[in-house]
Amino acid sequence: MNSHDLVIVGAGLAGMRAALEGVKAGINVAVVSKIHPLRSHSCAAQGGVNAAIDPADSRESHAYDTVKGADYIGDEDAIDLMCQVAPECILEMDAWGTPFSRLEGGLIAQRPFGGASFDRTCYAADRTGMVLLHTLWEQLVKAGVQVYEECSIIKLSKNSDGHVAGLVLYDIKTGSIYPIQAKAVLMATGGYGRVFISNTNATTNTGDGMALALRAGAPLADMEFVQFHPTGLLTSGVLVTEGARGEGGILINASGERFMAKYAPNRKELASRDVVSRAEQTEIIEGRGKNGGIFIDLRHLGAAKILERLPQIRQLAIDLEGVDPIHDPIPVRPTMHYSMGGIRTDKYGETPLPGLFAAGEAACISVHGANRLGGNSLLDTIVFGKITGERVSNYVKGMSTTPDFPMSDVEECIVEFNNLKHRPDTGVKAVGLHTTVATSINLNCGVFRKPEGLNKISGEIDGWRKEYEKVSVEDKSDVFNIDLLRAWELKNQIDLAECVVRGALARTESRGAHSRTDYTERDDKNWRKHTLTTWNESSQKVDISYGEVRTVGNPDYVPKVRTY
Repeated sequence: MNSHDLVIVGAGLAGMRAALEGVKAGINVAVVSKIHPLRSHSCAAQGGVNAAIDPADSRESHAYDTVKGADYIGDEDAIDLMCQVAPECILEMDAWGTPFSRLEGGLIAQRPFGGASFDRTCYAADRTGMVLLHTLWEQLVKAGVQVYEECSIIKLSKNSDGHVAGLVLYDIKTGSIYPIQAKAVLMATGGYGRVFISNTNATTNTGDGMALALRAGAPLADMEFVQFHPTGLLTSGVLVTEGARGEGGILINASGERFMAKYAPNRKELASRDVVSRAEQTEIIEGRGKNGGIFIDLRHLGAAKILERLPQIRQLAIDLEGVDPIHDPIPVRPTMHYSMGGIRTDKYGETPLPGLFAAGEAACISVHGANRLGGNSLLDTIVFGKITGERVSNYVKGMSTTPDFPMSDVEECIVEFNNLKHRPDTGVKAVGLHTTVATSINLNCGVFRKPEGLNKISGEIDGWRKEYEKVSVEDKSDVFNIDLLRAWELKNQIDLAECVVRGALARTESRGAHSRTDYTERDDKNWRKHTLTTWNESSQKVDISYGEVRTVGNPDYVPKVRTY
């Protein structure tokens, strides 16, 4: 059995940045990824990464914008930490060779983003996530970190004392199932966008890390806060970066009317994402859209600026929508993009489950609260990848022995996969059930949430679980059996869907990305608190409880009304 001091699950920005801290600390660290690291979803981030590196800006201003954007439910100690460390982390990435776009004098270029009071979003054209990922991959290769590539985690294991002992892996290349022992595990598995039928996420974003942590006894937090990005391509949902609006793009309806002044008279297209998404959805609902979408218009920017600053967006629009933004507006719609919720941690990424840490979108630290500001997700990954990596490295260095690994977990996983693979054909396929689940979640738990829709999904969850027990797979092979993997991942998505819906149904207010049609106002007196979901083994469902928001400064501070 392979054994490491620390196993990091996920080779995106958070996971790779944490691994480098493990190398720096001198511990034995390994990374597990179900795809090649350079295919991690971090590479899809386009617009930029926030940091107060301009002398005219301030870290305090960045922190306030983040608290306000989070609709006052973000944990202020974590937000302050992120914004204070941000410039250091960006300059570190710059020193490692990240090819940021530059001003004429050589300084890192910054563009405006939604909800920000200063142009603090550093960028590399519209490929920022990709260049950050490639930079960290170079450092990881240089450091010689072991990577278990194309391996999916299928169980988070604990010893008899309840301490994390490692993982059970499914090797996609061979079909083998085997354990990895560890003193600690860091989940950096990203989000769960595939729970929604229309999303900007990769097909690998199935929330496995969150779901396995939940089943192992770690709480998830704020799962009802799901961000819809205002500009996903109409047909495919593929992301059109907020940088397109930061560069001056405007939103228009089917009549060519620029409508954001009605909803956010000061910031217009650069209001926070929840505000812009609701404005767009309102235009569509009230009949001013076209084919279920609206348009982002870049034509006035001119060909030179589009080709310099937004070349990938132009190519995506041409390839996927048949539209050249130099000549025509791009059809877009609000599309599920990001989860503010995740595995509950403190500001250093440590969870209540001994030996389990989390960072990036898989974690709820919570710096994004009810609504993430554009440019803060890439920042979250590299800041808390660094901070959590340092924290967990010190944690394992303080352990004298490695927890015993329960080999019964491996046998349990082998039985589960064999049963799924060799189940008689029942006519229930994973792709069909996934479409049913994801379509229902999208329709009834989207930008606007109605009580009848939430109750409808809540009543469907038990049926989905029963249908899952009938799922059969056509591919019976061992090598690269993606049919089998997708079927297994579906169980995780149903668990997470329940967390989202149960939290949304219970939260009787509107805050950030959670917008109830029957409770339209924010209720700070009763609902300025985090939703916590835990797995109940006896009922095989999730339980809901609540936790306090961590604040700094005046405990009697009253959150303000957000204006844009």
